[in-house]
Amino acid sequence: MISTLKGLGLVAAAVVTVSAAQIVHAEYPERAVTIVSPYGAGGNADLAARALAAVAPKYLGRSVMVVNRTGAGGAAGSQHIIDSKADGYNLLLARVGSQAVGPAMNPSVPYSWDDFTIIGMLETNPYVCVVPGNSPIKDFDDFKAALKDESSTMLYGTTSVADASVAFPVTIFQNLGLSDDVATKIPFGGGGAQVAAVMGGQVHFACNGVSPFANAMESGDLRAIVVSTKERIPQAPDAPTAAEVDMPNLELVSGWSALYGPPNLPQDVMDTWVDTLTQVAKDEEWLRMVKNRGSQPAIWSPDETTAFVEGQYNIFRKMAKDLGMVE
Repeated sequence: MISTLKGLGLVAAAVVTVSAAQIVHAEYPERAVTIVSPYGAGGNADLAARALAAVAPKYLGRSVMVVNRTGAGGAAGSQHIIDSKADGYNLLLARVGSQAVGPAMNPSVPYSWDDFTIIGMLETNPYVCVVPGNSPIKDFDDFKAALKDESSTMLYGTTSVADASVAFPVTIFQNLGLSDDVATKIPFGGGGAQVAAVMGGQVHFACNGVSPFANAMESGDLRAIVVSTKERIPQAPDAPTAAEVDMPNLELVSGWSALYGPPNLPQDVMDTWVDTLTQVAKDEEWLRMVKNRGSQPAIWSPDETTAFVEGQYNIFRKMAKDLGMVE
């Protein structure tokens, strides 16, 4: 009886050992990966996430799903990732607004810019300000005159109360010597809703990355009046650059999308995604999708991305202090 029990014990121990070995040596990923977009459908985050999800499975070996988890200007979806298990199955499509501007300028954001595992940059987005195609504002000079007209208050659509869609126009206001509330911001639930609002005449203008506005600019439903790039862009060839309107500091308020994970993401997960993104960077389908939206492919290493995001955070933090938004 005793020898039988010993035999059973050895078998059980062997099973435990084998199971443990299987767990230790299981290769990531074993199942589908979810990328959370912290903004609504049709915006920069959503479009960047879906472009990545369309091609990453070729190199990752598993499907990639996109889930829109909106709220609090991107903070809700971002906090969800911070609270997620650090196993690589829930990742974040990080945006300049939710990961740099929000933490820098909005005291209610519950996390810091560096509370995540930064995997890598995906793409950068030229910023543009647009007006409806039938607006009496035909160019940047008209825009400046409208802002300075004390007889009326302009409304502008944003994707949050404090993100780059706010920082960009506020920088313009400051450059013109105007107060940050010379125009009234109207937050919407993401890039798609923002585009619909300016096209529908609910607001006088809006500023954001080129991607959500690209189709409407091409059709003439929206008119671009300034872009953040050093060179004019094909999606808005008549829109002057930041330097052309004597506002070179607008070049600093550029948009970007990156891939983040929860804090303390395991090294094997990091290595898998860094390798995947290296291959995505050469994928013709992904390159076409990114460029067609007016974005610029920019697959960067974790260290390069971290340094860039920290620099942008510091820019926005200084701006917030200058505006009296934070101490």
